[in-house]
Parts: sequence; C-alpha cells; structure tokens
Amino acid sequence: MSRGAVTTPVLDPATEDTWLIDHAVRARLQEGAGRPRTARQIVFVLELLVVLACIPQLGLLPLATLPLVVVAFVAADKLMPRVARPEVVYAAAWATAQVVIASTAIATGGPDSPLLMWLGIPIATGVGRFTARGLVAGVGLTLALLVAATVGADPGRVADAPYLLAFPLSLVCGIALVGSALMRSEVEHRADAIVDPLTQMLNRKALAARGRELALQSEVSGRPVGVVVGDLDHFKAVNDLQGHQAGDAVLREIAYRWRTTLRAYDLAYRLGGEEFVVLLPGATAAEAEGLAEQLRLAVRGEPIAGTTVTMSFGVAVSGAGGFDLDTHFARADAALYAAKDAGRDRVVLSAAA
Repeated sequence: MSRGAVTTPVLDPATEDTWLIDHAVRARLQEGAGRPRTARQIVFVLELLVVLACIPQLGLLPLATLPLVVVAFVAADKLMPRVARPEVVYAAAWATAQVVIASTAIATGGPDSPLLMWLGIPIATGVGRFTARGLVAGVGLTLALLVAATVGADPGRVADAPYLLAFPLSLVCGIALVGSALMRSEVEHRADAIVDPLTQMLNRKALAARGRELALQSEVSGRPVGVVVGDLDHFKAVNDLQGHQAGDAVLREIAYRWRTTLRAYDLAYRLGGEEFVVLLPGATAAEAEGLAEQLRLAVRGEPIAGTTVTMSFGVAVSGAGGFDLDTHFARADAALYAAKDAGRDRVVLSAAA
C-alpha cells in the first residue's frame, strides 16, 4: 500500500454521542431482534387481553388506540437499522406511546382511569436505552402527561383524592430510579468482564458479542463491515531487552494512541499479547484501509520508552449483508501475516472474498 495521502474514513453518520444516547449503548438500541423485542411483544399481548376483558367498563376506545402504539414500535424496529439517528426514531416511538396512553386515559376517566398505570411501562423500556439526560427528559414528559391526564382533566377530583395523582407519579419515578440504578450496576459488572485491565480496551469476549450484533445488523441493513487487525512488530524483543514492565508501558501507550486516533464509536479490542482489532460497520475497503494507515502512523509517530515501535496491519471487508466475524477476522489475520512477510510496518488489504 502507498504510504502517501491517507483516506479519512466516513463510516457511519449515526454515531456521535448525543444527549439521548452514547456509543456504549448504541449497539443495544440497534439490536434487531432478541429478548427485548420478545418481551415487548408479550407485553402487547397482555395489554390486549386486559383491554378486551375491560371493554364493558372502559369501552372500545382503548382497543382502538392500542394498535397505534404497536405500529409505532414496529415501524421503529424497521427504521432503526437504516437511519443515521436510530435513537431519534426510538424516542419518537417511545413518546408516541406515552401520548397515546395519556390521551386514552383522559378519554376513559381521567384521574380515575386505570390506564394511567401503563405510563410506567415505557419508562421501564427507556432505562438502558438512553443516557441519564435522555431518561430524565422521558420522565419529565411522562410526568407532564400524567398531570395533564389527572389535574388537567378533572382538577376537582384530584383535589378530593390526591392519591389518584400521587400513586401513578410514584410508580413512574420509582421505575426510573430503581431501573437506572440496576442498569448502572449491570454496566459496571459487565465492564469488569469485558475490559482488558492493562489497556482498558475491550477484550475478546466483547469482540465476540459485538461480532454477533454486527452480523445481524449487516444482514438487515445490507451494509459491509470492516475488520482491521494490528500486531506490534518485534514486541518480544522489547520484553526480552527491557523487561515486561517496559512491554506493559508500550501496550498502554499503543492503546492511548489508538483511542486518540479512532472516533468514539470505532470500538477497538485487545485480543491478548500485542494483537489489537477494530470493527468498522459500514466501511468500504478504502475507508478501512485508510483508517489502518492512520493507526500505523500514530503508532510509529513518537518513540515509546525511548524505543521506536511499529505495527503491521491486515484489513478485510465483508460483502454487503454477509458479515461473519470468524471468516473476516481470518481474512484480516492472513493479510496481517502478509504484511509481516513483506517487511512489517505496513498495511495489507485482503483480496475480496
């Protein structure tokens, strides 16, 4: 590969952190299938059964409006893998559900409507899908709708029986507080299992999980995925001549240089030893190769612990809608060995499969 101009990759316009979501939870939001969707479908069925059983008391309006919520989330599921801002699509579906529930509650008794309790269900789904600020905004919207459906609909009734507002209000706030605390604890424990303690990069276990997610996303969206594998040149000599403490310092500095070169959503992984990987959803071959060259230049830019360190890279890119981590990692790894054989300190792009 030429070591001249470096192509700046433009991989995914969807990926800057926003007040709604950050890169750490974006993959979970974009998940096309799995337990969250199955659980939501079960909830919809339960709600339908409850609404059917309560037609004599509540009338047909809840039965007529429930499909609006279902359609909103089904449409969001189909759109999220294909748009630049999936969090906005999900937030719109989420807000639609709350507005529909509150409007139906107003029409079926206002402060006396049992549908007010359903405002807590979307709050539970928002936990873990948005940042803390996004969740606070969602709770704020829900509380505003709750007040509108109770005090706004019949202030006299709420004045006579304030518990009609206090109970659903405490339910919404309680779900948000407990759910967010549990989610933070889960994220912290997960980080202990998937983060390499030396470099603070994600490890092999995290790579396998992300590979499965990208395989599903690629199948749905038809977009390719790039794999960049990097391996330090002559790293054994660093350990042998300067000691393992110097070797650890080199690995930590390499991780730092990668982090300052990659964007926040370009997740990098340390597989062990001196081997590192980056997964690039949506990357073309030129973009993935260009990013690998940027990383190569960052590594050799300045000496580390008084030693000039270089790195060799192998790059592979899947076809549209056909990503498999094992297959494309093997291709990138073979390209890495070709880079080593060609003299090291270079990038080699695997031929198209």
